[in-house]
Amino acid sequence: MKNRHKVLTVALTGLAPAVWGSTYLVTTELLPQDRPLLATTMRALPGGLVLLAVGRKLPVGIWWWRALVLGGLNIGAFNFLLFVAAYRVPGGIAAMVMSAQPMFVIILAALFLGERIRPVHALACAMGIGGVALLVFRGTASLDTTGLLAAVGGALCMASGITLTKRWGRPEGVGLLAFTGWQLTAGGLVLLPFWLSLEDLPDGLTRSNVIGFAHLITLGAILSYIAWFRGIERLPAVAVSFLALGSPVVATLLGYLVKDQTLSALQIVGMVVVFLAVVLGQPRPRGPNSLDAGAERHSRTTHDHI
Repeated sequence: MKNRHKVLTVALTGLAPAVWGSTYLVTTELLPQDRPLLATTMRALPGGLVLLAVGRKLPVGIWWWRALVLGGLNIGAFNFLLFVAAYRVPGGIAAMVMSAQPMFVIILAALFLGERIRPVHALACAMGIGGVALLVFRGTASLDTTGLLAAVGGALCMASGITLTKRWGRPEGVGLLAFTGWQLTAGGLVLLPFWLSLEDLPDGLTRSNVIGFAHLITLGAILSYIAWFRGIERLPAVAVSFLALGSPVVATLLGYLVKDQTLSALQIVGMVVVFLAVVLGQPRPRGPNSLDAGAERHSRTTHDHI
């Protein structure tokens, strides 16, 4: 029964990056052009305020700055860099670069969480990057340096956010909705002054813009981040990081289904390799109930870390 719950947790957590895989399509097809700060702020702040109203609990003491740090990494900086990459380089290229994120998490988790670096994780990283390369790389695509650096920065932000969220845990007595609302609101507020000072307001919003923003706020922020932070609490950091590889798979499938892009045999092979990398990145029990007992102990101790 416990293993079944673990599988369900993995599947639910994996839905978050699957939804984020639609970001590239939504950005290019539905949102106002060349306004990554607007897109990022609108994705985070409205949903964060809704969750704050529902959760009805504000940070206390040390959690004011922790919420700011986590919101800045997980939401503000990550999403801004994601949108910059989506605007400046093809979505597949950005996804391929960001697929290095599990490698960063493996290093950070070993340094700050005490998680062991296992050979299978190194193999899964290589398979993940290789699979995404088969999935999305096009040799004729133009490579923009700023966009590539933004993708690398986004991967580092996500890796750092996963690690710190796992290390600090969730404060006692605070629900998941409120905890998610803290981070979405903090990320949106961090970006708000930059958006207002660096970008012009669009002349008007089209019906497509409204649909795009509605998608980002509901599925792309509120629901997906609740599932994501729940998964970080219940799974090892490295296992969560590999689930993010589902994002480029969804991006590729949406391009095939919505934009009539071709799907080659190599891309199908890439999807299979990515799936195997995700499976390899998940924890394996050494004996009866060993995985669940270890995960429960780790979940309890992370709440006490400083």
